[in-house]
Amino acid sequence: MDTVSAGFEDKDRYDRQRRIAWMDMDSISSANVLVSGAGPLGNEVVKNLVLSGFRHIDVVDMDEIVLSNLNRCLFFRDSDVKKIPKAVAVANKASELSPDAYVCPIVGKVQDIQTWDYDIVIGCLDNILARMHVNSHACYHGIPYIDGATDGMRGKVNAVLPGGPCLQCTMNKSHIREMEKRFSCTGDAVMFVPHLASDVTTTVVAAMQVREAMKIASRRYDLCIRNVCYYDGTAGDMFILEVTTDPNCPNHEVQK
Repeated sequence: MDTVSAGFEDKDRYDRQRRIAWMDMDSISSANVLVSGAGPLGNEVVKNLVLSGFRHIDVVDMDEIVLSNLNRCLFFRDSDVKKIPKAVAVANKASELSPDAYVCPIVGKVQDIQTWDYDIVIGCLDNILARMHVNSHACYHGIPYIDGATDGMRGKVNAVLPGGPCLQCTMNKSHIREMEKRFSCTGDAVMFVPHLASDVTTTVVAAMQVREAMKIASRRYDLCIRNVCYYDGTAGDMFILEVTTDPNCPNHEVQK
C-alpha cells in the first residue's frame, strides 16, 4: 500500500492550478510564448506567465528603463534607470521566480522579429502601429494573439483567435490617425509622446491576458473571450463589446 503523507500536495508548485479541471499543465509548460512590450503591462504578464507554469517566454522591447516606470513595474529598480533595457531586466528578474522558466530578452523592435515560431503571442504595447504589426503577423501565421491595453483606471483585453475577428477589425478612424505615431516612455527619436495616466489597473488586465493564455494552451478555445472585454476600475465594472469580422480587413483577405 502506498503511503501518503499529510501536506503532500503542497510539494507540487502547481497543485492549486491543477485543481482547475480543464487546465493542461503539460501543454502550458511546453508552449512557446512571445510577450511584446516590457513596460508595466509586460512586467505583470511575464510574472503571471512564469508563476502559471509557462517555461518558454521571449520578451521584446526596444526601450530602456526610466524613473516613471518604477511605481508600477515590479521587476525594475532605481539602479536600473537609464542603464538596463526593459526586456533584459524583465527576463533576468522573472527567471528567478521559477527554476524551470527560460525567459529570453529581445532588445529591439517587434517589427524586426523574423521568425514567428510561437504558440501564443501576448501584446503589451502602447503603440498602435506596433500592435497592428503584431496582430497581422499573428493572423498570417495562425497564432492566437491576446492584446491588452490600459488608460488610467480603464483597460481592455481582446483575444484574437485564428479565423475570428482580429484587432484591426475593431479599429476606428481615431486609431487610424494615430497609426504612424510611435508611443514611447523614453521619447527618444519620436514625433509624439503621450503621457497617459497609469496605475495598478495593469495588474488586472495582465491577469486577464494570462488567463486567456492558459485557456489557449490548454486548447479550451470555447472558454476564451470572443469579443473585447473592457474593465473600468473607477466604477468597478466590466463589460463585453461584441465585435465581428470585417470583410474588408486585409488580415482576413490573406486567410481566404
